[in-house]
Amino acid sequence: EVQKWLGKASVRTLYIQKASPWENGYVESFNGKLRDELLNRELFLSLAEARYVLDEWRLDYNHRRPHSSLNWQTPAAYAATLDEPVAGTLPTALMGADPPVGATPLPTALHPSINNPILSH
Repeated sequence: EVQKWLGKASVRTLYIQKASPWENGYVESFNGKLRDELLNRELFLSLAEARYVLDEWRLDYNHRRPHSSLNWQTPAAYAATLDEPVAGTLPTALMGADPPVGATPLPTALHPSINNPILSH
């Protein structure tokens, strides 16, 4: 289903050789940070909680946290300076596309973008 969804925007998958993490160092680095900073430290009691906590981590990683490799800018700030779309961002053609089967949106009551006094920052 995900492949079909990505195919709507002509996004193709690139595969790396098995047991060759150096071919995709950026993703391996990201996965390590996600695992060390979040997944190894949390015990999720529900899928909704996991989605919320992961979304908060993602927002922090991309919008609040400067990265040394980007001259101490956040990824969002760096991407805003580029003339072309950044690899890995959601193509415009997918913005209105139905998500793949199994990709359930976060419940409105738990979504951080909704004005919720319990979850406000």
